[in-house]
Amino acid sequence: MIRRGPASVNRIAPMVRCAKHSLAGLRAGWHKHSPLNASSRVCMTSSSSTTGALAGVRILDMATVLAAPSGATLCADHGADVVKLELPDGSDALRHMQPIRDGSPLWWKVANRGKRGITLDVRKPRGRALLLSMLPRFDVLVENFRSGSMDRWGLDIATLHQANPRLIVVRLTGFGQTGPYRARAGFARVFEAMSGFTNLTGEAGRAPLHSNFPVGDAVAGVFCAFAIAAEIARLRADSEALGCEVDLSATEALFRLLDPLAVEHEQLGQVRHAVGNRTTYTAPSNMYQSQDGTYFSMVASSQAIFVRLCQALGRPEWLADPRFCTATLRIVHLDALDNGIAEWFRQRPFADIAALLEQYEIPFSKVYDIRDIAADPHFQARGAIIRLPDPEYGSLPAPCIVPRVPGRDMPTPRTGPAVGEHNAQVYAQFGLSDADLADLRAEGVI
Repeated sequence: MIRRGPASVNRIAPMVRCAKHSLAGLRAGWHKHSPLNASSRVCMTSSSSTTGALAGVRILDMATVLAAPSGATLCADHGADVVKLELPDGSDALRHMQPIRDGSPLWWKVANRGKRGITLDVRKPRGRALLLSMLPRFDVLVENFRSGSMDRWGLDIATLHQANPRLIVVRLTGFGQTGPYRARAGFARVFEAMSGFTNLTGEAGRAPLHSNFPVGDAVAGVFCAFAIAAEIARLRADSEALGCEVDLSATEALFRLLDPLAVEHEQLGQVRHAVGNRTTYTAPSNMYQSQDGTYFSMVASSQAIFVRLCQALGRPEWLADPRFCTATLRIVHLDALDNGIAEWFRQRPFADIAALLEQYEIPFSKVYDIRDIAADPHFQARGAIIRLPDPEYGSLPAPCIVPRVPGRDMPTPRTGPAVGEHNAQVYAQFGLSDADLADLRAEGVI
């Protein structure tokens, strides 16, 4: 049995590389524009109830589709000023994914909420020059192009940090900036499959199952937001600290959540696989169906909860049964235990089951769809669905800002921007006139 794993397992993701510039550049003029200098830090500690923790942080989101943009969106939820940069043709794939109504990309609208939108083709010489001239006034650049793409466009990390030595550059790709797969294309289901996540879903002995939602993108987006917040905290703590390159692999982000896989394989020789709705680490924990066809999930993994479950189901003999008296034994004899529980539930309507499980404080939930979420009194009481102001529809529903901070009432963000919606507003802040914009538009730069 192997007791000692390879050194590579000790690497920390995402990888962070700091800018290699002298501090003299910090005083060359660009630093006065940064909201992370000392005077701005004082403003950011304001007790205003509508000021988010990332207020004053400026993010340029030039990523496409979902993973990296969702990380920037999470930052916008908490006060960051996010500018969404797209190609002039509006070819971002998310604009063309369902749901779409009357030509309007609904997913785009809610996924890119709280952002201003500009267009810029950074592959063109004038577009590249304009981007570099803008960078001193941003704290974070988020991109998700295949490894090497930015370098080919003359936007390598050294050039970016020459424009702004304190710039945080988050590079979110499928497989990272190094390694043999660095230039591979990837989407959420690819990350999910390669990370080991998909291997855990589905029925035993049958094909693994994907979810009808890009979980891999969502997880990578959370790591993106976390990386931004962590690096902003570092820069706020030191007004002369340099920026960095964050190498974030979406596959590694998902794998990072699967803590037990590597250790149980090395130390116990086990390879975890899909077992349907059951688990191999605790029992009982399963999806059950009531007499009237309602599916619900119930977990009674601790000893105290299992005791209450036996009382609720009128099966006190299970507590003395040598097959079920400990958590470990319940996993060993899971079939016998779970079959008995499932049969009991199949004989009763869900309303009766729910009342009983509530009475005995046993964790459970009906499997909700969006109609159930919208109608649930708990979700309603907490305002879990908010209305985003939208120029086309008046407002659109979306999940609330998470997490909540008591005493802080964050303003509701508006929906994501139309293609180039804020070109005039944003570029005017950089000194471009209407004539300049018309010239750039004629060349296909914006």
